[in-house]
Amino acid sequence: MFSHLPEPVLDPILSLSVAYRNDPRVDKVDLGIGVYRNSEGQTPIMAAVEKAQEIVTQTQKTKAYVGLAGCEEFNASIARVVLGDTPVYDRMSVIQTPGASGGLRMLGDLLHVAQPTTTVWLSNPSYVNHQPVMEAAGLQVRHYRYFSPETKQVDVAAMLEDISQAKQGDVVLLHGCCHNPTGADIDLDTWKLVTELANKNGFVPFIDLAYQGFGDGLEQDAYGLRYMAENVEEMLLTTSCSKNFGLYRERTGAAMVIGKNARDAANAKGKLLTLARSTYTMPPDHGAALVKTILTNSELDSLWRRELSEMQQRLKDLRSGLCNELRNIQLSDKFDFILQHKGMFTVLGFTAQQMLQLREEFGIYGVGDGRINIAGLSETQLPYVAKAIAAVGE
Repeated sequence: MFSHLPEPVLDPILSLSVAYRNDPRVDKVDLGIGVYRNSEGQTPIMAAVEKAQEIVTQTQKTKAYVGLAGCEEFNASIARVVLGDTPVYDRMSVIQTPGASGGLRMLGDLLHVAQPTTTVWLSNPSYVNHQPVMEAAGLQVRHYRYFSPETKQVDVAAMLEDISQAKQGDVVLLHGCCHNPTGADIDLDTWKLVTELANKNGFVPFIDLAYQGFGDGLEQDAYGLRYMAENVEEMLLTTSCSKNFGLYRERTGAAMVIGKNARDAANAKGKLLTLARSTYTMPPDHGAALVKTILTNSELDSLWRRELSEMQQRLKDLRSGLCNELRNIQLSDKFDFILQHKGMFTVLGFTAQQMLQLREEFGIYGVGDGRINIAGLSETQLPYVAKAIAAVGE
């Protein structure tokens, strides 16, 4: 039965972790997989999460099924984190999903049921899993220009020119903040222009929000998508608790649908629950129980927000420190674009061969497309990493 299957192709990011672990060099640096590490190189459990775990352990009396939609208190709480006071709650529905990737697939499946011929527009480049998930859901994929290799910033004019070709019934997927892999974000004015195009052309925006709080701040990172949510008839969203709650292995996320009215939103949720039943049935509960406990407890909520703000500031400091080291080595501002990017990632503009050189000569592991994870750095590694980047980039 299986003899005709092709040999597996290694995941371009996850395979790096295996290679890194097998590398015997003591000065190796893992800037591949997107996880946050502290100054000691560890991905810690946040203090708010530790306290929430104690509460859940003490108060949870059963491990019985929660339901197809997951924890409804979690759904309501995480929607409030994403959308704030945006007046869309009366025409929106939410389900808990196994991470944001699970949310992407559920919404992709929903689009296929609603309109099998749907075309989803993705940024070029985009998160490595966007295209496989959308295609696995049976959808067509097209790309819009996004990142300028010359400026290392968003090419807004090219982006808008391509998105203007999206038509009635198409879906345009946008990164809510901290674009993966580039780190280059659109500003609020661009969010407004895309919103105008959505209303003019009739395409549906689809927002993937995986890094809220890692860019400019928890509220600031949501300004653009909140404006859009308030000003379009229909919108899809996914959000993840992997990064801003540090719940990577708990697979905690949500899928949201904003409809034209309450009836449409309720019908979309009903179909999502049917799709969930035939896919994974119910999402895992533990991560959602922790997030719900934090967000419904004022003391824990405040602690979590402080911790997240400290992580966000440290990311900015790491960017600044890396840029300063590179300036001192090269006596130029060639890599200052790193400071302008936001969140965990930056694309260096290196070729696949240069990224291989970084790995083989210096033991620095980044993705072949030039992406490095700033959040994987420790302060003590900055001089060594800067020296390596400068040497390869000459």
